[in-house]
Amino acid sequence: MNFTPAVGDLPLTDKQQSLLTLVHELGRTKFAPRAPQVDETATFPFANYEDLRANRLLALCVPEANGGLGADYATYMMMAAEIGRFCGATALTYNMHICSTMWTGVLADGIAMTDEQRAEHARRREIHFRRVVDEGAIYAQPFSEGSAAAAGRAPFGTTARKVDGGWLVNGRKIFASLSGAANYYGVLCTEDKGDEKPDARDTLYLAVPASSEGFAISGDWNPLGMRGTVSRNLTFKDVFVSDDEQLMPRGVYFKGAQTWPAMFFTLSPTYLGLATAAYDFTVSYLRGEVAGEPPIKRRMYPTKQIAVAQMRIQLEAMKSLFARAIQEAGPNPSKDVRMRLYAAHYSVMEGANDIARLAIRTCGGQGMMKHLPLERIYRDSRCGSLMLPWTAELVLDRMGRETLYESGERDDA
Repeated sequence: MNFTPAVGDLPLTDKQQSLLTLVHELGRTKFAPRAPQVDETATFPFANYEDLRANRLLALCVPEANGGLGADYATYMMMAAEIGRFCGATALTYNMHICSTMWTGVLADGIAMTDEQRAEHARRREIHFRRVVDEGAIYAQPFSEGSAAAAGRAPFGTTARKVDGGWLVNGRKIFASLSGAANYYGVLCTEDKGDEKPDARDTLYLAVPASSEGFAISGDWNPLGMRGTVSRNLTFKDVFVSDDEQLMPRGVYFKGAQTWPAMFFTLSPTYLGLATAAYDFTVSYLRGEVAGEPPIKRRMYPTKQIAVAQMRIQLEAMKSLFARAIQEAGPNPSKDVRMRLYAAHYSVMEGANDIARLAIRTCGGQGMMKHLPLERIYRDSRCGSLMLPWTAELVLDRMGRETLYESGERDDA
């Protein structure tokens, strides 16, 4: 390859090199030029998704046996970082779509199921995979509700009650990325069992078609950053979905969250890409090589050299943790693997904005101008550590608690 990927110069398979080269070229020639308009207007990057669809990248993690590209977890994480290098909103929304296929695909293969559940899941996921492969369907993944549910500390307030042939969904989601752009919304909700107390173990994962009666999108969208995600509110009022819209069998999502903690790490590559973009721009700017700008070199100043060194040191540390985490990702990780996963996530989500901050300070006043990407990268990168289920605060809490307490331990009152 004639470039260094956002994840660094890792050993790559031929398939990974080919895919990374493809998205690097799409990012450089298509996504980056469109990013300012997407940000300014806070509109979804539909043109970028047409490019993803045309290059079969919507089916990146659909198994080859089902007509997809068959990318594994690590390959997706590399790809997402490369996209994030050119357009944060595209990378972040792409994550929501890809997770719908990854969770039902390679991750589900590592979750314990009965033979009956496995057969049911294999039949139903074929339906969803075919939509992506044959129709270019986009899946969203609304998560947040403004409660502790998205952090895994309470059942989801959105519910689904079993009826003949399917489910009736009621509830509300907030910060629902791809709202108005997705064909299907992969909704996490709690099975309504009547008089029984809601239980997180009864979480259902259902695909709600965008055309469903009783489904509505509402609210304005004018945020600080990640403006192109268009993450508005969703409401569900007696929305009927058929049994075949289950993305996982009853109770399997809860098992998956326990089995595969790395499933929640997939938000971070977007921000590794943004950090790489901030560093790349700073180097080009100081060398006088930014297209459209005067070819004035600023690299001779010791303060600028030191700042670039600091940025590179932090970026290398982030990439090293990230690379190890994606290589180790798998079901039922050891405690040390889990701690490294948390450390990688925290380092990337907080570090991306720190590198963007250093980039603006180092490039000076020009870095604040909207015709250059730094101020957008700064705003986009600030949003990462706020994202559930692993906000920066919650990751610190998990690391501290799981370090000091083994499973089942508690302090006597």
